[in-house]
Amino acid sequence: MVLPRFYCDDIAALQKAGRRRSLTLPGGTDFSSNDYLALAGSDTLRNAARAALDRGVNLGSGGSRLLRGNTPEHEAAEAAAARFFGAECALYVGSGFAANSLLFSSLPQPGDLILHDALIHASVHEGMRLSRAPHRAFAHNDVAAAQAEIARWRAAGGRGTVWIAFETLYSMDGDMAPVAAFAALADREGAMLVIDEAHAAGVFGPQGRGLAWQLQARSNVVTLATCGKAMGCEGAFILTASVLRDFIINRARSVIFSTAPSPLMAEIAKAALAAVAAADDRRAQLATLIALAQQTFEPFGVLPGCSPIQPIIIGDDARTMAAAARLQALGFDVRGVRPPAVPPGTARLRLSITLNADAAAIAALGKALKEVV
Repeated sequence: MVLPRFYCDDIAALQKAGRRRSLTLPGGTDFSSNDYLALAGSDTLRNAARAALDRGVNLGSGGSRLLRGNTPEHEAAEAAAARFFGAECALYVGSGFAANSLLFSSLPQPGDLILHDALIHASVHEGMRLSRAPHRAFAHNDVAAAQAEIARWRAAGGRGTVWIAFETLYSMDGDMAPVAAFAALADREGAMLVIDEAHAAGVFGPQGRGLAWQLQARSNVVTLATCGKAMGCEGAFILTASVLRDFIINRARSVIFSTAPSPLMAEIAKAALAAVAAADDRRAQLATLIALAQQTFEPFGVLPGCSPIQPIIIGDDARTMAAAARLQALGFDVRGVRPPAVPPGTARLRLSITLNADAAAIAALGKALKEVV
């Protein structure tokens, strides 16, 4: 059989549009990862992994959580996450993408409405694609727009539950959601909140509990805290009420039919929670670097704030990727981000401030940007 031409033609079209992607190995000073607290390569997590292996923790689970894949390591990590974040219970899954996909494909029911921020992560869109509930977008971080969408839906006869989905810290713009205002809206409308803390957990809040930590105990709140960013390992915790956890275990197909995450990684995730709780010094150091970076990168359009994500909008796809390539050649691991990951015309250099780079590296990148951008 001859391979259909579609695939070659599609790659050629991406190449012509300046949007062809390829995998590249890391190199140079880290200004692209989400390893905000530099825990991914830390002795803390390495030692936790060694200790777990020494006492016989398995690398693989051998089956789904409902078969033989449920282990003491999974349950211990979930109990630790529930205690740390202040939730009734937690469910550990393989990734943040998997978590969002299963949440939105299983929890909202026919007759409900999923109302999501216009810049919500692609994983939420994947879950909504599989959902039996309709979905609508509201303008980014606009609580009044969300309320107006609810009013229009109710006026048209909508009577089910509204599920309001947003991120507390957005991965491409680096801006933060008005969390308290969304919580107030949910209270007024009797709505559920699905809050993605992927980029905030570990970095913000008391002991790194995130930007929505004060809402975690509410029965109408479902929170996602990923382990692959500030926590430095892999997987994600869904933090929710026990009845919703039970519903997910019984109804979410990716939980029922997928092999459970590695017990070893669950043990490392538990250690990462303890490391994050004890990382006030790391968070203080990161805040200092963030402030320095914003001062350094402000001439290139970085907006003020306290976010470790600091994009420089260039606009044109080809120019963005050329600038990223030049910076990489100068020893800085800076990546360009193009549509569809960001809206058309907003291609950017996504600068990520982590403890893997120091003040001298930030100053050097500032000088390089003057030449490149």
